[in-house]
Amino acid sequence: MTTPPPGNWYAIANPTAGKGLVRKRWAALQERIAQALPVGEFVLSEYRGHATELAQRAVEKGYRKILAIGGDGTNHEVANGILIQRTAPSSAITYALLPIGTGNDWIKTHGLPRAMNKALMVIRAGKTTYQDAGLIHYFKDGEPQQRYFVNVAGLAYDGYIGKKSEERRYATRNKLFYLILVVSSLFEYTLQRAVVEGDGRRIEGHFYTINLGICRYSGGGMQLAPHAVPDDGQFAVTTAGRISRLGVLLNTYRFYNGSIGNHPKVETFYAKNLKVEAADGARPTLLEADGEFLGETPARFSIIQRALCIIVP
Repeated sequence: MTTPPPGNWYAIANPTAGKGLVRKRWAALQERIAQALPVGEFVLSEYRGHATELAQRAVEKGYRKILAIGGDGTNHEVANGILIQRTAPSSAITYALLPIGTGNDWIKTHGLPRAMNKALMVIRAGKTTYQDAGLIHYFKDGEPQQRYFVNVAGLAYDGYIGKKSEERRYATRNKLFYLILVVSSLFEYTLQRAVVEGDGRRIEGHFYTINLGICRYSGGGMQLAPHAVPDDGQFAVTTAGRISRLGVLLNTYRFYNGSIGNHPKVETFYAKNLKVEAADGARPTLLEADGEFLGETPARFSIIQRALCIIVP
């Protein structure tokens, strides 16, 4: 197998990103990127999870620069590919995201531009930093699973929304449809009693939401973990207890302005490790990470410091 030239990028694109914009303009997009960056290969992902496989194979082939083209879902998959491969340390791979997607929450924390020309200029400049990643051990259909995440993981109502979004993929491609889904689901969701334990803290109760943030933004600009710092070696944790549906609606502004921790039924703290499981007699709590529905509790979360080397302005 021929080793790719040093410095060449391996570009992985989600063809459905940007409401199908990538697929429609793929030839022109490749040409524009190639003008700015030395790209060894362009590939399109073909199914869910394929971008993870492609990123893993790219590193095994010798690539040390991976470019993802898409939104938060593509970011999640490609980052997982870099993190699960064992050919090279994940921090030895330079990773960049060219944001073309409906959801672009991860880039907000790092101040990455959405405009393509500006984003390509940032990637070409090559300034890097490191950020942490999270590893989750959880269950799906009764089987143990594990997954990495690089932005925010959510349980309870967030997990329920993740499951609904997976069932109704069309809703995630339009902000209005997604907002309607979020509001309608509020009147369907039943709070489950759960136990949250980590770093000497134990909380038991009915939770509206439980969030673990590496970065600050999720769900289309919400700040459910506003105290998150992407390279401080710990999760920013937010737990919201039993809040009425009306209370949630009246405090929606707090999700966006970073003041969620000021609500009397919300706790914010930091933890390097966290475990969430159902209380005695309760049903498991649903789980999502980086906007992707994963499964349910019991779930264990651990931080991996400086796991990703990323391009930043």
